[in-house]
Amino acid sequence: MKLNSIFENAPELEIQGLMSDSRKRRPNSIFFCVKGMMNDGHRFVDQAIKNGAVCIVYSDPIENIDPSITYVRVKDVLTAYNQIANIFYDGPSEKLVIFGITGTNGKSSVANLIRNILNDTVPTGYIGTISIEYGNVKLPPLLTTPEIDDLHGVLHDMVEAGMKACALEVSSIGLEQRRVDTIDFDVAIFTNLTHDHLDYHGTMENYFSAKKSFFDKLKSSGVAITNADDPYGLAIVEDTKGKVITYGINKEADYQAVDIQILKNGTNFTLKNHNDEYRVETNLVATFNIYNLLASIAALHSKGIAMDAILPKLNRFEQIEGRMERIDEGQPYNVIVDFAHTPDGIMQVMEYGARITPKENRIIAVFGSAGKRDFKKRPVFGEIADKYCDMIILTEDDPRDERVYDIAQEIALGIKKTNYIIVESRFDAIRQAVEMANRNDTILILGKGDEIFMYGEFGREPYLGDHRVAREMIKKYYYGEGDITNEIE
Repeated sequence: MKLNSIFENAPELEIQGLMSDSRKRRPNSIFFCVKGMMNDGHRFVDQAIKNGAVCIVYSDPIENIDPSITYVRVKDVLTAYNQIANIFYDGPSEKLVIFGITGTNGKSSVANLIRNILNDTVPTGYIGTISIEYGNVKLPPLLTTPEIDDLHGVLHDMVEAGMKACALEVSSIGLEQRRVDTIDFDVAIFTNLTHDHLDYHGTMENYFSAKKSFFDKLKSSGVAITNADDPYGLAIVEDTKGKVITYGINKEADYQAVDIQILKNGTNFTLKNHNDEYRVETNLVATFNIYNLLASIAALHSKGIAMDAILPKLNRFEQIEGRMERIDEGQPYNVIVDFAHTPDGIMQVMEYGARITPKENRIIAVFGSAGKRDFKKRPVFGEIADKYCDMIILTEDDPRDERVYDIAQEIALGIKKTNYIIVESRFDAIRQAVEMANRNDTILILGKGDEIFMYGEFGREPYLGDHRVAREMIKKYYYGEGDITNEIE
């Protein structure tokens, strides 16, 4: 693309890339001086030029002007960045049906459910916390909601690969940082809003406002799907221009689940959609997955997918790694790995653990809390575990440069009656849970899910992943098979 096709009176330079991170090497690129919480892109113009920038888009005065570089001053760098990314990648979101999912918990699950149901007949991509997937491509995740250039670039690649739709996780931070301003959403889905990211947003009011902006900006032909049972569910869509559709369990909704049976290996319920009723059988478990299913069904049905094309697929979902993943190596006790890292998420998993565990047996929980993040929720984690668990093993969970022991002690402030121990190595904590489990006990390993990294004192470090560690520990300590090493092959 020629620079003069983007900016009037600019030279006829070939632009090969966009960037806002001056550390990346991108020859013949446009550098956008984005202001973040910690850094201001205006400070790194010289570095960006060394790494290939031939055009600088800025809003504040720049002192050292390089005569060989084109400088374009704008009122709002982020607005320009979004608009130019959309132009540079040829408006990819306009060529796809975009399902955007936001909320504290359930984004990954709903996005993957939509993709799994739709993908057989409508080639569908996924972008989120777990991975980036489309066709036969599976890439590591970037951010829950990638940066502006990365996001448009991935959507462009999906279009080139023949995708017709995409399920995209939309985080509150991504919304606050305006990463999706020029994404053309067809369906916007709200899952729930509970305590999370308050280290970033400061208050629940600010957190809610960030989420609400997603629905406020939805186009008039879009569909806003919301959880009627959530305290924020109706308020979040009150100013949307899109068509509002509700789902829920406890309150009457457009898509409502009644007559629910939660089993050890699945769930049955009746789905009421206005005057129609459908019997639903699924291999998904736990109440929160009923909400995830309802959101997914409502989203797909609202886009014209018939119920008889949706319902038969609900009973044969492959397990999503790290999301209520049942680890089954034939052992006589339950082991569940989940990404839950918020008070509500942990409570939901522990409630399910209580449902499937006989009263005479134990729930053993392994979890921690992230370092340098939302300190207020640590004792709350302890209170929740104290209510549901019989043994608590506190361990590391992305401690960064905090001491694992100190984080664990803060969690323990909420533990009043349940026995707990601190095992700083997550690897050893899972081993200890497996070693102490008896027949029909339940082990809940929470916080990391399928993540194969740990943020420590010196940055991102490799980690096997809770799901893999659990499997290997069961083989070793229940069956006496193999040797265990905390290394990635």
